[in-house]
Amino acid sequence: MYSVSAKTRAPRPGEVEGRDYRFMSEEAFQRLIEQDAFLEWAEMFGHRSGTLAEPVEEALAAGSDVLLEIDVQGAGSVRRRIPDAVLIFLTPPSREELIRRLKQRGTQGEEDFGRRVAAAEREMEEADRFDHVVVNDDLEQVVDEVAGILGSTPPTSTTHTGSSA
Repeated sequence: MYSVSAKTRAPRPGEVEGRDYRFMSEEAFQRLIEQDAFLEWAEMFGHRSGTLAEPVEEALAAGSDVLLEIDVQGAGSVRRRIPDAVLIFLTPPSREELIRRLKQRGTQGEEDFGRRVAAAEREMEEADRFDHVVVNDDLEQVVDEVAGILGSTPPTSTTHTGSSA
């Protein structure tokens, strides 16, 4: 199962509620924090993002693996709450490719772009805290490598992915 994160920002063009993210207000997000409803959450670039615990716990109880697309901070939170989680870090093949991919997105201004590059570089320094590091260079190869990791994981564990573009 792929977990859909909650976000406090507005949808970008082409993003669909419930498929890409669960978009919500700051107030609704704060209420969920106060209810301890998040498996993990973080504030980055002026917005909050988090993984609701209930759908993940339900999938795990049903014997399914759960794939989360989260940052390094979120992965640390998940590791504390689910110690046997399998953490996979997706890394770009180079700093230059990271910058190219972030520019290609075209979703931020120059100041925000610089902050995102710096944050991604800091995250890449944390890759050794993960169980597996996968270079995100060739999509088919990445899919095969992650599938191989998932295939070697007991069915009741959770697989989480940290990512730097």
